[in-house]
Amino acid sequence: MSTKLFSPLALRAVTLRNRIAVSPMCQYSAHSGYADDWHLVHYGSRAVGGAGLILVEATAVRPEGRITPDDLGLWDDGHIPKLRRIASFIEAQGCAAGIQLAHAGRKGSISSEWKGGGRYLPAQDGGWRTVGPSAIPFSDEMPAPRALTAQEVRLVACDFAGAARRAAEAGFRVIEIHAAHGYLLHEFLSPLSNNRTDEYGGSFENRVRLLLETVEGVRNAIPDSLPLLVRISATDWADGGWDVDQSVKLAGLLQQRGVDLIDVSGGGLVPYAVIPAEPGYQVPFAARIRKETGLRTGAVGLITEAAQAEAILEAGDADLILMGRELLRDPYFPLHAAARLYEDVKWPVQYARAKMKRN
Repeated sequence: MSTKLFSPLALRAVTLRNRIAVSPMCQYSAHSGYADDWHLVHYGSRAVGGAGLILVEATAVRPEGRITPDDLGLWDDGHIPKLRRIASFIEAQGCAAGIQLAHAGRKGSISSEWKGGGRYLPAQDGGWRTVGPSAIPFSDEMPAPRALTAQEVRLVACDFAGAARRAAEAGFRVIEIHAAHGYLLHEFLSPLSNNRTDEYGGSFENRVRLLLETVEGVRNAIPDSLPLLVRISATDWADGGWDVDQSVKLAGLLQQRGVDLIDVSGGGLVPYAVIPAEPGYQVPFAARIRKETGLRTGAVGLITEAAQAEAILEAGDADLILMGRELLRDPYFPLHAAARLYEDVKWPVQYARAKMKRN
């Protein structure tokens, strides 16, 4: 049987074996930005499980760009060897290795989920002074970030470009820029977190300037053969914030600058957002961007069933399905989904006995 979900997707010189991607999900298990064996086994399991693309979690382009002290980093060449091992193993399983580059902005310097439940960490507890477009705190529990100077803002694009060069050197064949979920690049996009009066604030053109400069820097830092993705929050789910109309306009600008696919998520900028979470609730955003710009899109948001994913692709609402929590619960979801959709299931040869009927 021929399905959309298990058809290949060509992005520049990279062809994904199917349309299932492992969404970037922080593991909070790094040490000074360095990956360890947990990351190798975690991502390796999902490559063995049949995904077409793995996007390694938000990887900081600067030490103060981490969400927590336990985040991965690519601000130093020393981070490359351990990540190269992971990328190499992913690719050896027939899966494309990708990585998401990020700067947490005002939402950084917090504790990992199992080390205090996301509380702000002052310097004496291993934290750092956060930065943002403006001195507007994320919440009452977080301090106001230091507003970046115009010169510092321009250096952000350089940081992303440097990390992208290292990612390519480490063997990653897909690069994603994280401009969603209330982190630094998203903070510049939204008027709820950006009240600057210089060339990086105010008008739509000014608020998108940093992201466009970052895309241009990264595109120039990596081989032309490598696909470039951008993750956005299509809406802040809050009055007066970033919205879908602006996202469509932004998508066209990203396409002009060499972005190959836009990973369409939502929310994360403000804690008071009202998000109507239900299965596939963010798919319409991906569908509208795809329809109005022609740019390929990735759909996310409570997509948990093979038939649901297939229906999204069949409807032309997206080109790629990015899954998060379901792939935490079941690393072999792609293999199980293939069976449910009556596709040929290609288990690893080491697991050939899994094909045998149970007694």
